[in-house]
Parts: sequence; structure tokens; C-alpha cells
Amino acid sequence: MLALIQRVSEARVEVDGERVGAIGPGLLAFVGIEPADGERELARMTERLLGYRVFDDEAGRMNRSLNETGGGLLLVSQFTLAADTRSGMRPGFSTAAAPAIAEPLFNRLAEACRARHRGPVETGRFGAHMKVSLVNDGPVTFLLRA
Repeated sequence: MLALIQRVSEARVEVDGERVGAIGPGLLAFVGIEPADGERELARMTERLLGYRVFDDEAGRMNRSLNETGGGLLLVSQFTLAADTRSGMRPGFSTAAAPAIAEPLFNRLAEACRARHRGPVETGRFGAHMKVSLVNDGPVTFLLRA
């Protein structure tokens, strides 16, 4: 399981002109699920999303987590993160989990984050063509692996 996280001032997801998820300050996480991912990866990614220290403390150092700040978390499924890009000029997607495996795991990730986080947890719409808007704060972007 991979998550490309970005510290944001705000972010939102629209599907067919309808806003389906939005947050103020917090993290936007694009989540890619691989075929071998399961409960262990889900638990680890939940821990990392909520505990990764990318927010400034009083001294201006990245030393506070999403759980500490109470900021929002916007989870967006993105199978292209799990693509094989090692060769050629076109990505291969055999390294991404099939939707029948990925969707329930993505939904459980959102549920786990909601259960452990006091701030808002929003999602995009799995499998939809989404328009994601964000204001990256920093910019601060990290690729997490569970």
C-alpha cells in the first residue's frame, strides 16, 4: 500500500461537478493498493497517515502529526500509484490490486482513520473520474509505503 501525501491548506474532490469530499488544513492522501496488501498494510498505513510528523511545531520544525493538529484527511484512491513504470514508455498496471480487492481495503482504511482521528476524514469516490483541487502548503509531499 502506498500513499502520496501532501500537506494542504485546503483540498477537495469533485465527480461530475458534485463535491464529494473536502477539507481545510490537513493532509491529502492519494492511496494506491497493491495485490498483496491486506490487514497488516492497512493497519500500518492508518498509523502512518495519522502519525507522520509533517506539521510545524512552535519552533517551526516538522514535528507534529495529523492526530496532534486535528486537521482534515482527504483520502483519494489512485491505482496509478501502484503502476509499474520501470521500463518502456507506458505504465503497466498488473502491480495494482484489482478493484474487487482494492475497493473494500480502501473503504476499511477510511473507516480505520475515522475511528482513530478526531478531525474530519473525507474521501473521493472509488473508481470515478475525479477532479482533485488542492493548495499544497509548503510544498510538502511524501511517498509513504506500508
